[in-house]
Amino acid sequence: MAIIAKNEADRIGGLLTSVAFADEVVVVDSGSTDGTQAICEQAGAKVIYHPWAGYVEQKQFALEATSHEWILSLDADEEVPEDLAAEILAAVRSAGPGVGGFSMPRISKYLGRWIRHGGWYPDRKVRLVRRGRGRWQGVNPHDKLVAEGRVVDLTRPFRHYVYRSISDQVVTMNSFSEIYARQDTPRGGWFVVAGLFHAAGKFLECYFWKLGFLDGLPGFVIAMNSAGYVFLKHAKRWERSLS
Repeated sequence: MAIIAKNEADRIGGLLTSVAFADEVVVVDSGSTDGTQAICEQAGAKVIYHPWAGYVEQKQFALEATSHEWILSLDADEEVPEDLAAEILAAVRSAGPGVGGFSMPRISKYLGRWIRHGGWYPDRKVRLVRRGRGRWQGVNPHDKLVAEGRVVDLTRPFRHYVYRSISDQVVTMNSFSEIYARQDTPRGGWFVVAGLFHAAGKFLECYFWKLGFLDGLPGFVIAMNSAGYVFLKHAKRWERSLS
């Protein structure tokens, strides 16, 4: 399996324990200073240093650094529960030659609650691919693993411990919106106004249309922060026109 990491000492141990069924675990580290590498090596993983190249590029490097036929790609804040592990092992044993990959639902834990609405679930992802039949694509920071051939849907979800705190989410929102803003040409002041309407629509989508209110207060926080992230993307893109 393939993992990318940087300064994940507080949570990568859970992932490594959950994938003990894997024949090979490769961790591509981009310069951790908190002992992440030692934790991975103690768990039997192969650790490779590779400078940060972007989400898509880093995950593709990790994918290509593995050597087995089937490759499971996960992030350090994700885990594979036992029922999904059993389903994965059974699936790869019975996979025909036309199968290029498997998708599985992902469930995220946020503010002490497993989130099942607001567009966060089932959040199905392709994360298991046959060697040479999968490639990471997308526009950073929004990566996507694409499989060549038939994709079979698994039923059991993998777990995502999405943010350490609200503050951690805000840091991520700031980072991702910065990446977005710098990938496109600057826009005029009208773009900020458009961003306001886009943000309002995002809140309504997450909280009402996709039933985020059923997740209680965490669902409200998710909807508000999703709207804030959308507005930040637009505002930062306009900000670039001032320089």
